[in-house]
Amino acid sequence: MPEIKPEQSIELLKELHILTRDGKLNQDTRRKLKQVYHLYQFIEPLMADIIEHKGSLNLVDHGAGKSYLGFILYDLYLKQFDQAHVYGIETRADLVKKSQDLAHRLGFSKGMSFKAMSVEESIQTQELPEKIDIVTALHACNTATDDAIRFGLAHNARYMVLVPCCQAEVASILRQEKGQTLGKTPLSELWRHPIHTREFGSHLTNVLRCLQLEARGYQVTVTELVGWEHSMKNELIIAKKVGGFKKSARERQLAILEQYHLSALKERFAY
Repeated sequence: MPEIKPEQSIELLKELHILTRDGKLNQDTRRKLKQVYHLYQFIEPLMADIIEHKGSLNLVDHGAGKSYLGFILYDLYLKQFDQAHVYGIETRADLVKKSQDLAHRLGFSKGMSFKAMSVEESIQTQELPEKIDIVTALHACNTATDDAIRFGLAHNARYMVLVPCCQAEVASILRQEKGQTLGKTPLSELWRHPIHTREFGSHLTNVLRCLQLEARGYQVTVTELVGWEHSMKNELIIAKKVGGFKKSARERQLAILEQYHLSALKERFAY
């Protein structure tokens, strides 16, 4: 099958349900495979940059779930490097155990580890390296993306690659504050209708995240990504550490929080 890269583990693709049990591709699984490789194309240059300049790499997949992303990255690229390691962080111990078992079956245990930890535990633990090169969070629902950002900032990550989804926290506060905001400014029309509240809240959440990253010295790129979980469109945030604190980004972030009555979220988005 020409679509499959020659270095790709067939057993892994079966575990990810990208190949059928008899090792074949159908129309649906062929689309999934293209989406997997599409995401890989964004992250591979970042891994190559770290390896070239440092000779080693620590990557943490935060909120890893079944660790599909970590397995793909390790299988396609990192398994060739002795000094590369992927850590999957997940709160659900059963998923961690399944990932450990799969890594053992594939012979990936040397370069992959999985930890059942909360975000606070992952920040404070001594089981992870102090310096993390890349932090990923794929389809991290609601505040899980913010947890990944906190982790990345705490470990001074060189790169962060984030694909958020299911963002409800900001929209919930916008609904609560409608009585105080509707009609007082023409901008309130942006979230007057319920569907607009949801979509605008999601958009505003990612804007605040990007400003948080910029305030902490990251260069941020935002683009579209077609994910492999049957999503029509996902927002991909790629952040690269380039400098120190940026006051102007923090000021814009705080102004947005105040203008949209989101000051209750200051500790989440502006620290």
